Amino acid sequence: MLHARTPAHTRRAAFRDALSAGRLLRFPGAFNPLTAVLITELGFDGVYISGAVLAADLALPDIGLTTLTEVAGRAGQIARVTDLPALVDADTGFGEPMNVARTVQTLEDAGLAGCHLEDQVNPKRCGHLDGKTVVSTAEMVRRIGAAVAARRDANFVICARTDARGPEGLDGALDRARAYADAGADLIFPEAMADVREFEAVRRAVDVPILANMTEFGKSELLTTRALESAGVNLVIYPVTLLRLAMGAAEDGLRRILAEGTQAGLVDRMQTRARLYELLDYPAYNTFDTNIFDFRV
Repeated sequence: MLHARTPAHTRRAAFRDALSAGRLLRFPGAFNPLTAVLITELGFDGVYISGAVLAADLALPDIGLTTLTEVAGRAGQIARVTDLPALVDADTGFGEPMNVARTVQTLEDAGLAGCHLEDQVNPKRCGHLDGKTVVSTAEMVRRIGAAVAARRDANFVICARTDARGPEGLDGALDRARAYADAGADLIFPEAMADVREFEAVRRAVDVPILANMTEFGKSELLTTRALESAGVNLVIYPVTLLRLAMGAAEDGLRRILAEGTQAGLVDRMQTRARLYELLDYPAYNTFDTNIFDFRV
């Protein structure tokens, strides 16, 4: 009710322990707090908060237009409602190394369990688009160093994402992954890997946990959890899946209302009022409020 029962530092410690537990963690992307509640109830391992989704929620393209304030605010709203660890996309850190340091501390304050920073130039592009440009390895190492130095909770996970697979090839991405792990990154995110063999190459290249991005309509083959686990991947994210499902259903529903003049034919496809109230935990609010205002639904 209202807030997660597990404090942020406990969720961070649990996340760090789980990353080294030898099993694949599944983090679907939540596009709002209610979807985070659903992800939690259904038994996933964590919640992912995508920068592309946060931008889309504001009707913006994923080209670095969102601000730290917007990202931290929305990510904090999502982290507030789940006892699972939440990992957030922090783009390029919103500026120079000092900005990266502020970003990490702001996200800590918002209750996140970790964030990932990428090696693209600022403003960045969606990781599965062509034409990306990456900064030098040395510059990204400075970003990681700033993030590691700034965190106050040692269990806050610093994830380093490399977008070098496109502009520099797989070997370039592997070299960067090694350098980023050496710089102190707790988790490596190789973006836009083509197939399972490339994830296996990343696994051989670094000793820290690795993350796989299973986003639809992108450059990566959509691999099963079994295949990812066999490749040695520690964490898989499904960043935009729920938003795409929801927006597809919303567009179809609006078109039918426009064509048919009623939503009657859509009711059997909707979440019921009872199910919504169950997710929102109305009974707990009723119980809490009985002695204060005698609230009833």
